[in-house]
Amino acid sequence: MDVFEVYRHLRSLTADAMHREDYRRVKAMLREAERNGLADDEFGLNPLVFDLQTAVICAEEVGLSRAAVLAIMLHRCPADADYESLFGSDVAKILRGYHEVMRLYAKNPSIETENFRNLLLEKAGDMRVIFIIIADCVNLMRQIKDRGTDEARQRVATAASRLYAPLAHKLGLYLIKSELEDLSLKYLEHDAYYLIKDKLSETKRSRDAYIQKFIQPIEQRLQKEGLKFHVKGRTKSIHSIWQKMKKQKCAFEGIYDLFAIRIIIDCPLEEEKKQCWQVFSIVTDMYTPNPRRLRDWLSVPKSNGYESLHITVMGPEGKWVEIQIRTERMDEVAERGLAAHWRYKGVKGDSQSMEQFLQNVREALEMHDVDDSQLSTLGTKLDDEIFVFTPRGDLFKLPKGATVLDFAYKIHTNVGQHCAGGRINGKNVPMRMRLQSGDQVEILTNQNQQPKRDWLNFAITSRARTKIKQSLNEQEAKTTTFAKETLERKFKNKKIDYDEATMMRLIKRLNYKHVTDFYRDIADEVLDPADVIEKYQEQQRRDAGEINSDNSHSASDFQLSQIPGLQEGEALSGGHADTLIIDKNVSGVEYSLARCCNPIYGDRVFGFVTAGRGIKIHRMDCPNALRLRNEMPYRIIPARWAGKGSSLYPITLRVVGRDQIGIVNNLTSIISKEQNVMLRSIEIHSSEDGLFSGTLTIQIDDLNKLKTLIKKLQTVKGVKQVTR
Repeated sequence: MDVFEVYRHLRSLTADAMHREDYRRVKAMLREAERNGLADDEFGLNPLVFDLQTAVICAEEVGLSRAAVLAIMLHRCPADADYESLFGSDVAKILRGYHEVMRLYAKNPSIETENFRNLLLEKAGDMRVIFIIIADCVNLMRQIKDRGTDEARQRVATAASRLYAPLAHKLGLYLIKSELEDLSLKYLEHDAYYLIKDKLSETKRSRDAYIQKFIQPIEQRLQKEGLKFHVKGRTKSIHSIWQKMKKQKCAFEGIYDLFAIRIIIDCPLEEEKKQCWQVFSIVTDMYTPNPRRLRDWLSVPKSNGYESLHITVMGPEGKWVEIQIRTERMDEVAERGLAAHWRYKGVKGDSQSMEQFLQNVREALEMHDVDDSQLSTLGTKLDDEIFVFTPRGDLFKLPKGATVLDFAYKIHTNVGQHCAGGRINGKNVPMRMRLQSGDQVEILTNQNQQPKRDWLNFAITSRARTKIKQSLNEQEAKTTTFAKETLERKFKNKKIDYDEATMMRLIKRLNYKHVTDFYRDIADEVLDPADVIEKYQEQQRRDAGEINSDNSHSASDFQLSQIPGLQEGEALSGGHADTLIIDKNVSGVEYSLARCCNPIYGDRVFGFVTAGRGIKIHRMDCPNALRLRNEMPYRIIPARWAGKGSSLYPITLRVVGRDQIGIVNNLTSIISKEQNVMLRSIEIHSSEDGLFSGTLTIQIDDLNKLKTLIKKLQTVKGVKQVTR
């Protein structure tokens, strides 16, 4: 199929959804992108043709519409274009999510992990991005048979098998899921794939004859009952057969359930359940059923929208045959997944209903429950699940052991957040009460109620626990912010300068492991802000060397003595090779560097005479400098650097930036490449708004080198601020 044929096909699929100017604008932007140079990928595929093919898959096989199709065709165009004004907010939103995902892939993460799937969902933002990358993978897998290297094909096949096929399954895209699994097997286990494919071809005639023999009496009975229907046989996928051969440790000939019979009914929506159960009754009257193999996804559909009745019966020649009973609507949902499910409910591409649909998609992907296909018997399935009713009669499925609180979050997040208890079968119960199958449950709410930490002791569903933790983190952040603002306001009222570094040292000295615990105690009035301020001032005096717990002396006792034999300009004592001249060209005097400002060679400095601990050297812009000069000017003595040696000085840098993968590695990599710079420690804290803040403690030999290092760190992508 050439590019013009693909383009015409796409236009025919999207004619009703596209705006009049869409394709004209897209053409102009694509021409501009092509002029700027678009290279073929590693498989030699033309990027523009490839994107058109992906758009066709999204429109035809997945069921997406205008916004997703436009985003696919525009994602190679300049990122700074005003897509929102040209094509609308939906297109711009999808493009932002797609670019975020592409940046994530550029970091070459390990895609097989659960953490990566969660990160993928977070970065995608709009769930249509997930549909697009699945369609993109299908397109690529269809075209790489004779392209690229074996290593490249296997890499793509591994990703398709471990990430995209499970995602497609979650979304109910069963045809795409099976195709991805089969193609992955083709590239990863070539011999197994073609062995099964050849065996299926050899047995096709006998299999078709058996299917016809099996369904003929069923068709006659259904016609007699006046039902509209059609029947088709579905052979198991090659991947599914291979998995069964490995599990059962048998040859191809040992697999008996190679196919399933699908009975698809054409009936009105209100007649669906009735007619499906009617067909079920007819089939089980004619053939002996295996009750342990019943799958009822009619009464309670799967989270991805799948509805069907499955039963396995004993057919002619003593063979077990799986029967799937569903309607035309259910069959399309099974083929196209959640998108088809919501299209039947009248979802329009840019409506509020689409937002609800996409939220349901996200919830389906975030669920971590065991897949139903992994359960070997109905009994096992029922043992792991319970079914409860609302007062209106709506039926909900929950895991065994779920509580009233879990049910509240199942209904809606806001209901869970304000849950104050429940009423089971008309009787008031606490929210920790466990539910039993068949219970009718009413949730009691209180708008003043907020999630508590002990709720995590009895909430068992991942949804409830996630929402509770999110709420607790938000509450803690608000409490911390409020307490910190209160404390800083009291500092301001007392006209005391607030220094973050000094406060951190005080918090550590008060034996708090976490800063949030300190501020929570202030909010809970465990700590009095007045006492904190007093201890803060004490910490300032400690940092400035005014307090010596071992041996204190008054200022009048202090004598500035010169070490005998030292001449002007000689190296100083105190373990520093750099030369520091104190007072009137006096060198060789006992001194130490103040921890409150950590001066280094090149800083403008002054000396402060402490009580019994020699001279402390401070930077001129030290947070304590103004206070020391105003309160104790008689202890201030001049100091200056006179010569450079080989000393390394401890410096703490504060870094703020976007919380993204690899940023810490980039920072530490720059430091490690610098000469005479050592990284001593690093501490990073993430926040809820996608930013992080952290401290880097390094050792460095002079101010100019420090300024250069700070400039280099500021160039790291994602870094917002680096301060000393």
